Amino acid sequence: MEDLMNEVERVEEIQYIVVKLGGEQYGIDIRYVDNIVRMQRITRVPKSQPYYVGVINLRGEVVPIMSLRRRFGLENDEYKSATRIIIIRMEDQSMVGFIVDEVREVVNIDPRTVEKPTFRLDEKNASYLAGIGKKGESLISLLDIQAVVEGNKNV
Repeated sequence: MEDLMNEVERVEEIQYIVVKLGGEQYGIDIRYVDNIVRMQRITRVPKSQPYYVGVINLRGEVVPIMSLRRRFGLENDEYKSATRIIIIRMEDQSMVGFIVDEVREVVNIDPRTVEKPTFRLDEKNASYLAGIGKKGESLISLLDIQAVVEGNKNV
């Protein structure tokens, strides 16, 4: 009976890919990640939102590419050797790419240790954050992928 109670209490950890944007670390739920590719030529698309930098051809599929730096109101992207495009597959099977400065590692985070921010955040950017995860001494801002892609409908 005690073994059964211990199994019920065990919560599945969630895997996140930790990426860097500037000096900050962000976590992307690995269930959404389809691929990670090196930076490549991006074809601009006129009259798109300012945070969409264009599209790439990935194995015959046209994938829109978003600058997370622009999306979050940070300084413009500087492409370096560590710059990567994280290809995200949404629940409706559509794909979008996120430009990140660097891909760090994959970590397991217990959902019970994730905290919602208690401080006041900029309303527009607050919706992009699912919570703050702790891994050792590091704090990782966990992204709400749906909100990042779709934007805050209330703004």
